Amino acid sequence: MTEPDAIHCDQFLPHPPAVVWQALTDPRLHARWWAAGDVRAEVGHRFTLDMGSWGEQPCEVIAVEPERLLSYRFAQATLDTTITWRLEPEGAGTRLFLEHAGFDLDSPLGRKALDGMGRGWPSVLEHLATVLAEPAG
Repeated sequence: MTEPDAIHCDQFLPHPPAVVWQALTDPRLHARWWAAGDVRAEVGHRFTLDMGSWGEQPCEVIAVEPERLLSYRFAQATLDTTITWRLEPEGAGTRLFLEHAGFDLDSPLGRKALDGMGRGWPSVLEHLATVLAEPAG
């Protein structure tokens, strides 16, 4: 049973965890598949993600297990949700699990964000797969 205030997605990527981890934690790569920002795998690191028309969203890294887990608070002071990426080796690739949790369903903003991001995350993960499939260079 999953929480009603959370989004759960998973995506198989035919790349080893180290490659997927780099896409989650390297600002240059991160900007290519999702949003520009100074993301870093360091607990306590504060950064912003440029969400286009939704503006710069403040974030803070709260948990890191290299090549296994990255979790950060997202949109602090507005949505105040948590995004957690979990990587599990699967054959020659990686199963990437996403949980975006903590939406305030009592607020119109929280409900709208849960609905919109629930539809949006699958395409973000598809975009990640596309970027990882591109030749290095």
